[in-house]
Amino acid sequence: MGIVKTIRPYHHPAGGWGALKAMGTALAEQDIAVSGMALLARMNQPGGFDCPGCGWADPKHTSPFEYCENGGKAVAWEATAKRCTPAFFASHTVTELSRWSDYELEMVGRLTHPMRYAAESDTYVPVSWDEAFALVGRHLNALPSPDMADFYTSGRASNEAAFLYQLFAREYGTNNFPDCSNMCHEATSVGLPQSIGVGKGTVLLEDFEKADAIFIFGQNPGTNSPRMMTDLRNASRRGATIMSFNPFRERALERFQAPQNPVEMATLTSTPISSQLFQVRVGGDVALLKGMMKWLVEADRQARAEERQLVLDWDFIGGHTTGIEALIADLDATDWDAIERKSGLSRADIEVAASAYARAERTILVYGMGITQHVHGAQNVQQLANLALLRGNIGREGAGLCPVRGHSNVQGDRTVGITEVPTAEFLDRLEGRFGFKAPRKHGHNVVTGLEAMIRGEVKVFIGLGGNIAAAIPDWQATQKAMRGLDLTVHISTKLNRSHLVHGRDALILPCLGRTELDQQATGPQSVTVEDSMSMVHASTGLRPPASPYLKSEPAIIAGMARATLGDRSKVAWEALVADYARIRTDIEAVFPIFQGYNVRIKQPGGFHLTSLARERIWATASGKASFLVCTGLREDPTVTDPDALWLTTIRSHDQYNTTLYSLSDRYRGVYGQRDVIFLNEAEMARRGLKADDRVDIVTLSTDGIERAVRGFKVVPYAFPAASCAAYYPEANPLVPLYAHDPQSFTPASKGVPVRLVKSAGQTGAM
Repeated sequence: MGIVKTIRPYHHPAGGWGALKAMGTALAEQDIAVSGMALLARMNQPGGFDCPGCGWADPKHTSPFEYCENGGKAVAWEATAKRCTPAFFASHTVTELSRWSDYELEMVGRLTHPMRYAAESDTYVPVSWDEAFALVGRHLNALPSPDMADFYTSGRASNEAAFLYQLFAREYGTNNFPDCSNMCHEATSVGLPQSIGVGKGTVLLEDFEKADAIFIFGQNPGTNSPRMMTDLRNASRRGATIMSFNPFRERALERFQAPQNPVEMATLTSTPISSQLFQVRVGGDVALLKGMMKWLVEADRQARAEERQLVLDWDFIGGHTTGIEALIADLDATDWDAIERKSGLSRADIEVAASAYARAERTILVYGMGITQHVHGAQNVQQLANLALLRGNIGREGAGLCPVRGHSNVQGDRTVGITEVPTAEFLDRLEGRFGFKAPRKHGHNVVTGLEAMIRGEVKVFIGLGGNIAAAIPDWQATQKAMRGLDLTVHISTKLNRSHLVHGRDALILPCLGRTELDQQATGPQSVTVEDSMSMVHASTGLRPPASPYLKSEPAIIAGMARATLGDRSKVAWEALVADYARIRTDIEAVFPIFQGYNVRIKQPGGFHLTSLARERIWATASGKASFLVCTGLREDPTVTDPDALWLTTIRSHDQYNTTLYSLSDRYRGVYGQRDVIFLNEAEMARRGLKADDRVDIVTLSTDGIERAVRGFKVVPYAFPAASCAAYYPEANPLVPLYAHDPQSFTPASKGVPVRLVKSAGQTGAM
């Protein structure tokens, strides 16, 4: 029976029985209905494994149910009983598999053998590990320059794997480290240090227990970090003010039924989450934030004139910050009419939000990729920092900035050296520890790496996890460039699109998953990860590996390094892989912030990597936190088409990054399909559209290149004016490679100017 495609509203709260049913269905679909539940009981527990999904922090006092619906799906996806064997590859050419959907590819199951692409048969064929490593070494050693190779990292890689990976590439001779964070939260890593001296959040999980208010900007926790819902529910029930700012009225931002709470489950009740939910226009974030700050400044002046308690924290501002005069001058020069027009919110709505912020003594500002993935993503982040600084909401309990990173160790990979712009201090320490000369030239990020591929300047791509071919923008140019490479290597657990967008030589190297026992020469090994709140803790796999031919990520990296560097390597690769504690000792030597690493990960909950900004120590050039001005309000002043729509790409509820657990999006009422565009009824009427019409979405490009996706179904949805939304990665071809934040190079996937054209069989342009 085929997949049923329907659109029907979902009236239930987030979580609850719907979540339990969906998780049970996912376990059953992967043929682990019973064993999967036992496995979940060990997730996010002391001595167990860390969730392979999101990077939300684990509570210190654990229960047997420290997992969520999407965490359960992530475990089902990895621990599946299904297998992708050499026999499967022998039965299907790459050309045929390229026509399969991403969901169909992932449902084949776990990869079991290392595979090499055979052009003569257009299939992947088995290859021994030694032959695979030798092929990598031959290609890398044949390059005229090490800078013709890119080493990509996914956020699922452990600290130990990421450290070995950067060690291998730097001893080889390059700083080319395009990373998944380049496409997500790089605006945080680049923008925040200019403001407060650190590129991470400043809160701990216990701060959510003490906050008077929690403001959530461009983040959908019910889908992307569902364990966060427990903390939001608890905050709501104790009376904290929660306000959300998002184009969608996401169900989890409205109300949540806690699956772990027997009373709510038995009575079919739920907890309201947001006291107010403001539907900001796509690209209206700077206007919103400037509006809130403008109100605060004006209210502070009024309070001063009336000799009342001031609204701004002038003691903090005077002692800890610079730049307040320039910020106030810019806010004074910003017109309220323009703020309303660009934000899509009324002045009255903005004043409601700002006054609630002013009344709260301690406020946490939470944000996600709705803030970062814009052409001014770093400035968006800096305006949030400005808002926090105005009331001293950094460096005290129950307050701070909380960027919600996506994958479970995307933050940790950065901490242990996955960066294309290494500091001299870090490279000096690396050289001192290992005795080789590290390259000093800055390397490629995702955007500059893809640009180099297009120019023919990159010939080898090695991917430590992820699905980069689907995740990247501008497929017409970027996937073509990847197909022109001499060698592509993917270290993976399951089949995905990137294995089919391959170079002339191509390898699929299957690795252990987070849930699986990692047995090395000295015995079972644990790895470590860093969550969104800079807590580092151990993860220990439990299940027998899906295949005896799998290797761990550290072992695969070491195998490639030995085959490439040979006797000239200064690194004792075998010894490091034999005992991961030795890797952690090396990490500690290079990064003193990990002092006592091997001892501290044994304590329940792990340990916190100190945040200087949390201590009100500002690692900026001035030694103080900086108010930074963002001039103007427009998303992109080059777009002058009055009929332009601003497209934001989104994830469905049954999705994690590029991984699809199904073709449905329960909370938004979309079932069995992903080729849809969400549009409000007023915008539909302007264009003569009705529900279920099919349209082509065309980017308003500035380089003369047509970028379009075709035949998308129109779905009426309560959404801001001049805005629309479509699923990632299906809409990625619409995102031009040139459309990125100039500071962080983060692609502007949350703000693409587009127009709609009726698809073939439906006439007219809109």
